[in-house]
Amino acid sequence: MPHLIPLLIRNTAERLGERPALAYGEASLDYATLWDSVEVAARGFLELDIGPRDRVAVYLPKQIETILALFGASQAGAAFVPVNPALKARQVGHILRDCNVRILVTSADRLATLADEIGQCHDLRNIVIVGDGGADAPSAGVRTLPWGQVMDMGTGSARSGHRAIDSDMAAILYTSGSTGLPKGVVLSHRNMVAGAKSVASYLKNTPEDRLLAVLPLSFDYGFSQLTTGFLVGASVRLMNYLLPRDIPRAVAKHAITGLACVPPLWIQLAELDWPAEASESLRYITSTGGRMPDPLVKKLQSLLPDTDVYLMYGLTEAFRSTFLPPDEIDARPNSIGKAVPNAEIMVVRPDGRPCGPNEPGELVHRGVLVGMGYWNDPERTAERYKPVPGQDPALPISEMAVWSGDTVKMDEDGYLYFVGRRDEMIKTSGFRVSPVEVEEIIYASGTVGEVAAIGVDHPALGQAIVVVVTAPEGAVLDKDAVLAHCRKEMPSYMVPAEIIEWQSLPRNPNGKVDRKLISSELGNPLKDAAE
Repeated sequence: MPHLIPLLIRNTAERLGERPALAYGEASLDYATLWDSVEVAARGFLELDIGPRDRVAVYLPKQIETILALFGASQAGAAFVPVNPALKARQVGHILRDCNVRILVTSADRLATLADEIGQCHDLRNIVIVGDGGADAPSAGVRTLPWGQVMDMGTGSARSGHRAIDSDMAAILYTSGSTGLPKGVVLSHRNMVAGAKSVASYLKNTPEDRLLAVLPLSFDYGFSQLTTGFLVGASVRLMNYLLPRDIPRAVAKHAITGLACVPPLWIQLAELDWPAEASESLRYITSTGGRMPDPLVKKLQSLLPDTDVYLMYGLTEAFRSTFLPPDEIDARPNSIGKAVPNAEIMVVRPDGRPCGPNEPGELVHRGVLVGMGYWNDPERTAERYKPVPGQDPALPISEMAVWSGDTVKMDEDGYLYFVGRRDEMIKTSGFRVSPVEVEEIIYASGTVGEVAAIGVDHPALGQAIVVVVTAPEGAVLDKDAVLAHCRKEMPSYMVPAEIIEWQSLPRNPNGKVDRKLISSELGNPLKDAAE
């Protein structure tokens, strides 16, 4: 079995070389051709003097060259850094500087937006331009060259990649940080390959699967569409969709069998008419990046009656933690399931002692999927990566676990239920309220499109609950109906103090509703109203 990221492709090419591996638009590669192209890209990077575990950043939308650059960097012995194409220049510049990127692979138009940032990236040596348009060197000591030239250099080279083992750093995935600037989660080859094996096992992936990759590759959930597909010899189709309705059409056109999305996208997809061909081909759908409201799950089950629904919970710091099998969804509404294969999930009190059944506590993940910490950030690493609770004190070296910061509870049968993020819990009238719970109750009313619950300062309550909502598709928002539902379904302390309508809710680069940005833009409407 593969133990390094590039071997996911090589081993499959040796077994299934003529099977379709990767497609984008009208272009496609079989496994043999994909592996040959990855090797060429790797040798090209080596000709640019990339060192062992040096960072190669790829700032592109999903396309064939993106995959070749990421896996080619890994085959060369470097670490790859997929940069979300939705990020703006300030965030991209931070990433390039933060992890000392040596090679940047991007397009001419994207490079133009980085003009004010590149000069501050003192470790950057080469910029590789993909697609039409050239670019002059943006800074002294930095060379620009076209992708085709790198591939030509690789074709004429016989250099071998730097030696790597499975505990070496393979990638840095940047996720939103509390300061607004992304923080880099370091993952090893072992983390990512083990994650692919774990997920592929419970999704029952085979070479017959055709996966549609719609999520950003900078998101571990998005990148795993590649690793799980390549592990088993499935084909992966890359898609940069413009509108949600493009996704069901692509599922039908390409007879897609597996589709992964985050809850806000599923909310939009659930409102669409799906072609009959999509329902016929789609073997399973998955969701993570937030809890799926039970009414939304039931709507998707009705829309896609022959499709298995897998609900999952994951952390970039530990890839994937739990999943709920399709045959348990109706019996255990709102559960995030049990631990994925090859992981152990614990629910603990602040002192590390295990919680009892249905007692809220912090989710702690131990096992091979636990990452290597935050790049160049020992302080935050120490906050999140801590020794596994309950270890035998005779062990001289502590095993590290990820302490998620998420509050969950476990029932008598071992199934987990998400309560809320510790740093997003709303403290009102002496009660700790999960914004997720507020959102789910309101969403279940059928009176809103999307909803986000925010805590704002209040002189008497500590915090008051304000919800920002969108109107239902094709309808007008009825705030009185929303409030009536809240008063019926919620204790008084949970009923929102105000309901505010927006045309749309902002999302972070991974597609999740961005509560922090909403809170920042919202301010305190209760204070403003009082004044």
